[in-house]
Amino acid sequence: MENILGLLRIKVVKGFNLAKRDARSSDPYVIVRMGKQKLKTRVIKKNLNPEWNEELTLTIADPNHPIKLQVYDRDTFTLDDKMGDAEFDIKALVMALKMELGNVPSGTVITKVMPSRENCLSEASSVVVSENGKLTQTMFLRLRNVECGEIQLHLHWIDVPGSRGLHL
Repeated sequence: MENILGLLRIKVVKGFNLAKRDARSSDPYVIVRMGKQKLKTRVIKKNLNPEWNEELTLTIADPNHPIKLQVYDRDTFTLDDKMGDAEFDIKALVMALKMELGNVPSGTVITKVMPSRENCLSEASSVVVSENGKLTQTMFLRLRNVECGEIQLHLHWIDVPGSRGLHL
């Protein structure tokens, strides 16, 4: 446990305008990877705008490593088809956590990350203080290596008792 900074809860909310990989639709699922960790959502059948609302949790030892996301179409008799990929980092969230903000009102925007050539964001992503005083970040990621599609994620940090934390 001495190398763990905390946990990152990633809620894979939904997909938008995903690519067709079957005759009329696709059966999408998402794989999230960071280092050797690999997490996967359930498959949503015949849907190009799936709603997963599924929470996946990564153990974070080094917040500088990118988090990779891949979307696939589940196939029964052949290899699953690729439906795009994206990559994001948690630098803005980590920087906000290090600020030790105290009693900041809920809804306060701490920092904002703008879309650029260096990231997969399709719109600005803000780190915000939630109702319980925790920091959260919602992001919309444009999928790469595919003709269309976006994924919405909601992130929040979980401190782990006994971890070295983000304050060292």
